[in-house]
Amino acid sequence: MTPSKIGKYEIVRELGRGATSAVFEAVDPFTSRRVAIKWVLPEALRDRDHGKRYRKLFITEASLAGKLAHPHIATIYDAVAEDDGSYIVMEYVDGGTLERFARVDSLLSIPQVLEIVFKCCKALDYAAKQGVIHRDIKPANILLTKDNQIKITDFGAALTNTAQTTQVSGIGSPAYMSPQQVKELNLTHQTDIYSLGVVLYQLLTGRLPFQASNNYSLIYHVINSEPSPPSRHRPEVTPNLDAIVARAMHKSTDARYLTWEEFAFDLANAFGSLSSRVEAIPDSEKFNTLRQLDFFRRFSDVELWEVLRITNWHRHPKDTILIKEGEVGTSFFVLAAGEVKVTKQERLLNVLRTGACFGEMAQLARHEFVRTASVAALSQITVIEIRSDRLQQASESCRHQFNGAFLAMLVDRLALANTRLSQLLAERNISTG
Repeated sequence: MTPSKIGKYEIVRELGRGATSAVFEAVDPFTSRRVAIKWVLPEALRDRDHGKRYRKLFITEASLAGKLAHPHIATIYDAVAEDDGSYIVMEYVDGGTLERFARVDSLLSIPQVLEIVFKCCKALDYAAKQGVIHRDIKPANILLTKDNQIKITDFGAALTNTAQTTQVSGIGSPAYMSPQQVKELNLTHQTDIYSLGVVLYQLLTGRLPFQASNNYSLIYHVINSEPSPPSRHRPEVTPNLDAIVARAMHKSTDARYLTWEEFAFDLANAFGSLSSRVEAIPDSEKFNTLRQLDFFRRFSDVELWEVLRITNWHRHPKDTILIKEGEVGTSFFVLAAGEVKVTKQERLLNVLRTGACFGEMAQLARHEFVRTASVAALSQITVIEIRSDRLQQASESCRHQFNGAFLAMLVDRLALANTRLSQLLAERNISTG
């Protein structure tokens, strides 16, 4: 029976139910925020054989409340332990899991798969840097929102470097567990890399890398067998993508990807080499571009993902006019690739190259600003457009980073202007001496 309330939260509907817990969509009456509540059934915690185990899993996940703040990790808001039921309050994600796309008859496109796994890499890299190893990465624990963003969830099996209780061993889903995990060896983030490699294999092919009739046989294959390459089951999978899957799933941690950055880098390159590449700029390319631009060098990964959400990206051909002198502007731009020229009354003032920021007075002036110069493309360009109103809606930390970038840019321009003025004065003294 579905309760009408859990704690202060008003239940909207039941989303799912298992042997030990039920998940509900609910509303916080004080903030009107939609949340998801994982309610651990009281009888599960009282179970004679497994109650202690379930309690430790609950404590592990509850301990992460407010500690993992990443756009691709489902946020845990609160956790409550009561006699009549313990529950965890989480971010509500309007979408299902990746399970439905892990079947042969409903596969995503290869570019979509690479984007999803790239974002998982970045989220799990962030978690690892916070001292958290998930240990149960599988399609059922990766949510896909309606706008194609991902959220990793269910950290009940996680290993944390701040745990005050003994970690539960022997947990996880055997089909996705690394050889080190099934052997119950000491684990690092590389066990999650292996598991995500299995997820990548399954999303590409619609099948698991190892087929077995029972867990004992499956564990034997995980430890001793080599899976067939994904291309054998889906011919359009390229050889370099086969190699990425093989490296992520390598049985030896020495030959497996050592870092999440390496895994993500290869995924982005694989996307770039696809002949069926779409015109829209993928998030993996955007993120890597931001990380390479000097303007964003002080932004954290979490702040860069926020930048992606508040910006518009465009590719333009040569001679495209981006800013016209005399028009009112409310956006500023960062040049991600190519060159543009700045002119005033048709006289060339400057040539800007990759990484330059222009039109920033629309932001710094804090009101509608009349453009004092024109900007046009000298080649094919990629530009990042940031509207002032979108930036004002960003988090305080993100706005702080933009302000710091503006300040550094203005200091550099002032230093350059002083150098040019000194050169002009020196030339003038020489000519009049």
